[in-house]
Amino acid sequence: MGMGSADESGRFSTSNGQFMNMNNGVIKEEWKGGVPVVPPAPTTVPVITNVKVETPSSPDHDLVRKRKLGFLPLEVGTRVLCKWRDGKFHPVKIIERRKLPNGTTNDYEYYVHYTEFNRRLDEWVKLEQLELDSVETDADEKVDDKAGSLKMTRHQKRKIDETHVEGNEELDAASLREHEEFTKVKNITKIELGRYEIETWYFSPFPAEYNSCEKLYFCEFCLNFMKRKEQLQRHMRKCDLKHPPGDEIYRSGTLSMFEVDGKKNKVYAQNLCYLAKLFLDHKTLYYDVDLFLFYILCECDDRGCHMVGYFSKEKHSEESYNLACILTLPPYQRKGYGKFLISFSYELSKKEGKVGTPERPLSDLGLLSYRGYWTRVLLDILKKHKNNISIKELSDMTAIKAEDVLSTLQGLDLIQYRKGQHAICADPKVLDRHLKAVGRGGLEVDVCKLIWTPYKEQ
Repeated sequence: MGMGSADESGRFSTSNGQFMNMNNGVIKEEWKGGVPVVPPAPTTVPVITNVKVETPSSPDHDLVRKRKLGFLPLEVGTRVLCKWRDGKFHPVKIIERRKLPNGTTNDYEYYVHYTEFNRRLDEWVKLEQLELDSVETDADEKVDDKAGSLKMTRHQKRKIDETHVEGNEELDAASLREHEEFTKVKNITKIELGRYEIETWYFSPFPAEYNSCEKLYFCEFCLNFMKRKEQLQRHMRKCDLKHPPGDEIYRSGTLSMFEVDGKKNKVYAQNLCYLAKLFLDHKTLYYDVDLFLFYILCECDDRGCHMVGYFSKEKHSEESYNLACILTLPPYQRKGYGKFLISFSYELSKKEGKVGTPERPLSDLGLLSYRGYWTRVLLDILKKHKNNISIKELSDMTAIKAEDVLSTLQGLDLIQYRKGQHAICADPKVLDRHLKAVGRGGLEVDVCKLIWTPYKEQ
C-alpha cells in the first residue's frame, strides 16, 4: 500500500520527551511523538494548570477584558495566544471547540493550531491556557506582533522539519482545502504499540466506531487494534505472531526486514496503512492493498521482532517507482532508519536489474532526504572512478534513474558544458567538500544478508 491521489480506493503515496512510569509493575515508555521540539525542564515535566494573565490596573483595560469575557465561548476561527508546553505563549487559531461534560454555558475546550508550527502539534487546550487579552477576530497583527519574540529557534524548527517528509503537491488548492476541513481534528490522540505510547500527529480514517476513542491499542505483531487495554491483553494471550507476517528477507545483527504481500495479508496491510496515516499528512488512504508489497523493518530481541518503520512499493510500476510510501515510527526516528529504508529500496532494484525512483510528487523535505542519498552514492563512485564515466553508467551501477543522477549532479554544479557536450567535473577537493556537507549515510545495508527474489505474479 502506498500513498497517492485523493480517492477512496485505499493507498498512501510519497513523503521528546520520554518518561518512565510503572503500570502494573511493568516499565512503560511513553513517547510524546510529534513534540520533539523543546526538551522539558531538567527536573519535572511542566504541567499547565491555571495560567494567570497579568491585568493592568487601567479601567479601560478592565472594561475591554470584561467585554471579551462576555464573548465566551470563543468562536471557531478566533486567533489568540496560547501557553504551550515550553511555558511560552504562541499564536494559535481555534479550529474546533467542544463543551466540557457537566460544564456551564461557557465551559468549552478548544482545538487549536499553532500557526508557527506544523499541523502535527495541533491539540485540545483548556480556556485557562489562552490569553484572552490577545483575542483577535478581525486582524491578526496584534497576536503575531505580541508573539514575535517567541518564535521557534532555528534548532527547534529543524527538529520539527527533519522528520516531516510528506508533501501536499498531489492536491490542488480546492482538494487541499477539502482535505484539511475533513481531517482538521485528530480523531485518535494516542496509540499504544508494543512498549511505547505514542502521541499521534494527524487524522486517520479509522472505521466510524473508533472515532470516539482518544487512544487505540495495537498488537505490535499483527497490527489489530482495539479500544481498551483489556482487549489487547486478551488478544496478546491468543496471538501466535512474534513478527510481521510474510517472509524474512534480511537479517543483520538485531535488524530484520520482512516482505509482506498485500494480497496475501490484506488485513495486516490495511491496518498498517491506518497506523501510518496517523503520522503522514496530506495523504489519501487506499484500501486496494493487493497491488502493493510492504517491507517492514524490525528490531529483534528475545520477545520478538518489533516494527520500527516500513516502505511500500507497487508490484508493477510503469514509471519505475521503487518506493511508494515510507515511514519511520516516531520513537525510532533520528536513528538512521529512514536512510536505511531508502537504501534498501535501491538494493531491491539492483536485484531486479532495474533502475528505480521514488513515487512522485516528493515534498521539499522528502526530496532533501533522497538528494542526500543520491549525493553520497554518486560521489563515492566518482571519487573511486579514475576514467570517464557517463550518466547512464552511473545509473546502471547504482539503480538510480538517469534523470535523478543528472538533477543531483547539476544541483551540485558538477556538470559542465565542454566542447559541445556536457561533462562531469569530478575534482577530488570539490567531491570531498560536497560529501562533508551531506553528512554520513547512517546504517548500511549488508547486501550479503539479503536473500530475496523479485516478485512474480502467481
